[in-house]
Amino acid sequence: MQYVSTRGGGPQVDFTEALLAGIAPDGGLYVPESWPHLDPEGLAEASYAEVLQVVLSPFVAGSDLAADLGKIVADVYADWRHPEVAPLRQLDDHLHLLELFHGPTLSFKDYALAVLGRFLDAALTRRSRRVTVIGATSGDTGSAAIAACRDRAALDVVILYPEGRVSEVQRRQMTTVTADNVRAVAVDGTFDDCQDLVKAVLTKPPAGVTPAAVNSINWGRVIGQTAYYAWTTLRLGPSDFAVPTGNFGNVFSGWVARRIGFPVGRLIVANNRNHLLAQLVEKGWGRAEPVHATLAPAMDIQVPSNLERYLYEHLDHSGVQVEATLRAFRATGEIRLDEGAFAGFAASWGDDRAIIETIRTIYQRHGLVVDPHTALAWAAATTHRLGSPMVVLATAHPAKFPEAIREAIGTEPALPADLADLLGRPERSYRLPNDLAALHELLAT
Repeated sequence: MQYVSTRGGGPQVDFTEALLAGIAPDGGLYVPESWPHLDPEGLAEASYAEVLQVVLSPFVAGSDLAADLGKIVADVYADWRHPEVAPLRQLDDHLHLLELFHGPTLSFKDYALAVLGRFLDAALTRRSRRVTVIGATSGDTGSAAIAACRDRAALDVVILYPEGRVSEVQRRQMTTVTADNVRAVAVDGTFDDCQDLVKAVLTKPPAGVTPAAVNSINWGRVIGQTAYYAWTTLRLGPSDFAVPTGNFGNVFSGWVARRIGFPVGRLIVANNRNHLLAQLVEKGWGRAEPVHATLAPAMDIQVPSNLERYLYEHLDHSGVQVEATLRAFRATGEIRLDEGAFAGFAASWGDDRAIIETIRTIYQRHGLVVDPHTALAWAAATTHRLGSPMVVLATAHPAKFPEAIREAIGTEPALPADLADLLGRPERSYRLPNDLAALHELLAT
């Protein structure tokens, strides 16, 4: 399997090189040169790890990491909090909740990053190299990346987060890690600012620093998340999915699962007040506004990176058209696509009031507590339900957002026992202005 840039420049690379580079030399994102087709037949009784291996195999083929795939997959989920890894909870005849918060940091980001960290470490060890893993987080990516990469001999980890725009639990899951190879950095800006800094460093790093990406701009993130869509359809058959998303990475993973042969039906994009994606899906155009801080901070995004991968597919693999579309978006703050660009998708969005009301309603009707991101997906699922199974992606443990849960139902959910003392642990963090030169200086030290 070879990978090409969404902007048409640079040489083809294999899976390992795509992971290590993160971003293509022309600033584009790596995508497969062609799509494999997988036959779900015979996988109904497979474990989650076995499904992941089947999904990853054609995408890893031809790289030196193919030999490591079996061992990595066998080890990665061994000590997670639920034996099924991604359990399904049925709530009525057609509504299901896919619990994606049983990993080390209680977020769906763990599912792919736990694999990506091992892939990176294996590739670098084989090459006797060391890199600085750099990522931006709007809440959960940072802690999941740190958990995946901490104490690994071939990796340093630098995570940027927007100061004051993540929950306390999310922040402390990054800043209380004492591993010598980890730095959590608070940036005076938004997530989009952090993401732009990361892209700039990946494109032009400071002297002596070899960066690697862990955001969903890294192809390893997207394909790693594809496994839980496949896993779900193997249990339910053809299914629709309601997905809380800000960067279009999680929902694009669902599109990939559909593209390679799994019976993924409609993909419902759920946004918070920062709803450019929902507007684009529903109306064919979107306008980027200033980023608003919300109760669902992982979705406080106005410039969704993974939209570029979908544009590449929609625009018939024309790197020229992709680059022109993105250039116009950056210049005007608006993006317009032709009618039918999002066939097989639907979308809705809700503000903080809707989040609180939905959490309260779910608790009253089902005795179930969900986090703010899951609440938005639940509301979207309710809006767009038809007769087929509808799967709501529960992307974070509610205990990561105690303030919102307390406002909704009057009590706070408890953290798992291994994290019960998190709020009392000492913190260690760095602070930076929204300035590339300042980030270069920090990376060089």
